[in-house]
Amino acid sequence: MGILRIMMLPKIQLLAVLAFGVAMLLIENQIQKLDESRAKLERTIARHEVAEVEQRHSEYGGGREVSPIVENDDTVIIYNRVPKTASTSFTNIAYDLCGKNRFHVLHINTTKNNPVMSLQDQHSRTSFIPEDFNIPITLFPCGLDMLWYNSVRFVRNVTSWREMKPGFYHGHVAYLDFSKHGMKGKPLYINVVRDPIERLVSYYYFLRFGDDYRPGLRRRKQGDKKTFDECVSSGGSDCAPEKLWLQIPFFCGHYSECWNAGSRWALEQAKYNLVNEYLLVGVTEELEDFIMILEAALPRFFKGATDLYRTGKKSHLRKTTEKKPPTKETIAKLQQSNIWKIENEFYEFALEQFQFVRAHAVREKDGELFVLAQSFFYEKIYPKVN
Repeated sequence: MGILRIMMLPKIQLLAVLAFGVAMLLIENQIQKLDESRAKLERTIARHEVAEVEQRHSEYGGGREVSPIVENDDTVIIYNRVPKTASTSFTNIAYDLCGKNRFHVLHINTTKNNPVMSLQDQHSRTSFIPEDFNIPITLFPCGLDMLWYNSVRFVRNVTSWREMKPGFYHGHVAYLDFSKHGMKGKPLYINVVRDPIERLVSYYYFLRFGDDYRPGLRRRKQGDKKTFDECVSSGGSDCAPEKLWLQIPFFCGHYSECWNAGSRWALEQAKYNLVNEYLLVGVTEELEDFIMILEAALPRFFKGATDLYRTGKKSHLRKTTEKKPPTKETIAKLQQSNIWKIENEFYEFALEQFQFVRAHAVREKDGELFVLAQSFFYEKIYPKVN
């Protein structure tokens, strides 16, 4: 009997192992079912939030003049805004108009404000609402303020999210070529640029003193009283010529060379994209003209924008406080840098292109600018119609 009991021990152990394996499979199956249930619940919540946006959209437009809804209007505008170029002032016009003109505004806030998206973020074949849509959302009357984590994919969502069309997307992100990802319908890109040194000075003081938009918010460099002139004179990192390198990479895009400060290849790519991929690029110094041309070109979105900019309370909303203009010596020192020379070449290129577009779009009369009427017509149309 003792020998038989010893021989049966391995069989008992084998049965125990098999029983344990079956139990683990059952547990994993239950976990998988729970995950699937959670995903379905999150998708339901996401759709409910989209429905809330639509409802608030309707309520916001109630009792006011509302533009007629255009059937199958899939227009998407992307404003990949360069920091400190009056981008907040311009974006607030879109928020003020979206209820009346019936479009959606979405703020793209990338993780850690990184303007470069990973490849998986750029392209993903997900559904129009991401399955992991458990992201912070702030609801506006006709917009969403969204934090796009690494799990959220951009190109496919922008292209396929029909509930948010027509849509105006804005955020501090570098240019992204949608056609590279096999998308047939490309968005309309717009942007605004600014004199490179003026932009850097504004950003320098913004990090230290903030602005009148959110005056109580503590900024990253708050407490640092060093002026921009003192920073340049002492060779500080916050005012180094490398900090000028921003507008070119924003237009150049997601190539590694775009972010190599002083790269002439990046300059040429940025110029190419500006001319070929952007509907319109304005300049901060002539923002009203930029808005006027946009209103003429895209009334579906910007009808009423010029009057709103001239008379609205929010048009000049964001101004950097405690900003001191740099001295001529400081400017001259920065202008010795090759980085400044290349960035400034791009700015002047953008300015010349904008002035060329404006010359063919508006006319000045009695100190006022007016959009030109349609200057083309059709003739010799065959076959003739009785």
